[in-house]
Amino acid sequence: MTLLEERLQLSQDRLAEIPSEASVPEPYRDYFVKVAEFLLKAAKRADNHALYEDILPGSYDSSYANPAYAARKLGVELGPVLSSVYAECYAVIPAVFEKKDEEVAAICELVLLLYFEFEREDVPEGSTVKDIFRNYLVDYMPGLVEDRVREQVDPTCSFARDIIEHADFSKTDYLYEYGEYVSEDTKKTAEYINSLPEATIEKMASSFTEGYRLGFVHAKKPLERKKTVQIVYELGFERMIRKAMEDFSAMGLQSTILRAPAHLVLKGANRHNGYTGAIPNPQFDEDHKKDLALVMDEDYSHLRSRAHQEAFEKVKDLAALHAGPAVLETFGEAPFSPKTCPFALDYTEHQKDIFLSMKNALLSITHRYIPQTERSFTIIDFPVPAIGKDFEDIFRETIKVNTLDNETYTAIQQKLIDALDQGTSVRVKGRGTNETDLTVALHPLDDPSHQTIFENCVADVNIPVGEVFTSPVLHGTNGLLHVGHVFLEGYEFRDLKIRLTDGMITDYSCKNFAAETDNRSYIEENILFHHPTLTIGEFAIGTNTTAYRMMETYGIGDRMPILIAEKTGPHFAMGDTCYSFEEDNPVFNPDGKEIVARDNEHTLIRRTDPSKAYYGCHTDITIPYDELGSIRVIKENGEEIPLIENGRYVLPGTEELNAPLE
Repeated sequence: MTLLEERLQLSQDRLAEIPSEASVPEPYRDYFVKVAEFLLKAAKRADNHALYEDILPGSYDSSYANPAYAARKLGVELGPVLSSVYAECYAVIPAVFEKKDEEVAAICELVLLLYFEFEREDVPEGSTVKDIFRNYLVDYMPGLVEDRVREQVDPTCSFARDIIEHADFSKTDYLYEYGEYVSEDTKKTAEYINSLPEATIEKMASSFTEGYRLGFVHAKKPLERKKTVQIVYELGFERMIRKAMEDFSAMGLQSTILRAPAHLVLKGANRHNGYTGAIPNPQFDEDHKKDLALVMDEDYSHLRSRAHQEAFEKVKDLAALHAGPAVLETFGEAPFSPKTCPFALDYTEHQKDIFLSMKNALLSITHRYIPQTERSFTIIDFPVPAIGKDFEDIFRETIKVNTLDNETYTAIQQKLIDALDQGTSVRVKGRGTNETDLTVALHPLDDPSHQTIFENCVADVNIPVGEVFTSPVLHGTNGLLHVGHVFLEGYEFRDLKIRLTDGMITDYSCKNFAAETDNRSYIEENILFHHPTLTIGEFAIGTNTTAYRMMETYGIGDRMPILIAEKTGPHFAMGDTCYSFEEDNPVFNPDGKEIVARDNEHTLIRRTDPSKAYYGCHTDITIPYDELGSIRVIKENGEEIPLIENGRYVLPGTEELNAPLE
């Protein structure tokens, strides 16, 4: 028996003794019994539902994973901290399935260290518990970060890929080999995908992989120099992913497929960067999304950044050959409107600044080893059965939307761009109850015969086809953006209003909660992402009226993903531009003109202080056609060119887009 095996065995044997002991006083004894039983259940790879039952909606109200319950039972000082420890324990499930014994042992030993403290005569202070948890996080951070960075760029790390390559698609047993939560909807998704004709699977995979290839072609980046692509997807689509892996292999790319972050120290970068199963309970994720507040300070930030740097340095040759992510997302789940948990951990204002600084530092390190100028990506969406009784019809319509003809849209969108290039600004107004009245300032053109302001976006990096977009000039971009009902990154916003002054957010409101302070906090967390303000990073006109018609026909506006929703009307992104970290890399439209609107006044800061030039977020907010009054190009002499009036295209050459709207 190795030393690691001995550590693991000893810790699990000790955990098994806890339920029969009374050395820890109540109410803490019950907490440790529950946690010990969970860890032992995970070690035995118990039934999938049993592994996650404590955080499922039916059990969560009486679970120590719920900060409110933990605070009520264990006290407001210790309860939320111990709840965070329990949330970290859920990382043991993937560790067991991937046979990462070091991670399993570390989590078991963390719980035992805390248990020993509570066996003492006096109950430990909250600071003692925090220190133990912090030491665990810091001690194991370098190894966890190194493993994660390697799995992103090293194709020999093949846990998920092996499952996909060897899966028997005549049944769904393979879904349980990941250690992710498998819901009934996950199984139904797999069953449906596995029942489709091979030609349909090939069409789905081809639109995915060809979009990825075209992203390199249109950006004039050499894909032939790259060797790996990271596939990100949700369980149930393995048959399509297997075909996509074959397509990528034909391009000379091996696939890397890593899990979404499970450990707290990894969640601060990008929580959704990896494959996932079903979400057991989004409220659980909501309640623990700021658990790093326990440790967030300058020392932790420096340690985390150094671990990221050292991890990439060890795989720098592999990183140089990495081409970027290919992402398959899903939509159709019931909209989530989170409840405010007063006992969930939160950042102080100072911690928010540190967190944002750390996030930017990690992003900069990644771009140093995987340069934006040499990588690309693609994103595609498909529905899941949770969308309702019309699932199969919606799925077929989504395939249609995802495979619309690029050439047709390129020609129509060029008409819009030719008109937009004549303007100094664009004015967007709502209709009916929509109060939008926003003027967007446009970049000047020094050489209109060779330059353009808007990108003609086809189905490459963002599938489906259907938008023209630009990076607005901040000075002169003023007014109100208003949407009656919108879903952003799975969060519902009611009556959302954002006021812009010279391209910066100066005020905001919504009507999700009774208290205005809760509404502002909700926007600050899920749109501003703790920044005091953001710039407008993008103005776009979505032209995919076929997608809009699908949304309206099936009444699924509340379940549409932003990737498709942004193509169904004008949209405005708050945060970084679409050209972040690539502003100095020339980009051209199909007509050969260079897109010059790649910067704004804020991104120019990168030339003197790159750490302050980017926000690390980009949130698209779309006005649907039925709330849209007009979009008009304003020329320097005050003359107007109408593009859309009363939600319909009126610019000559674009009328074809109205057919699905009638």
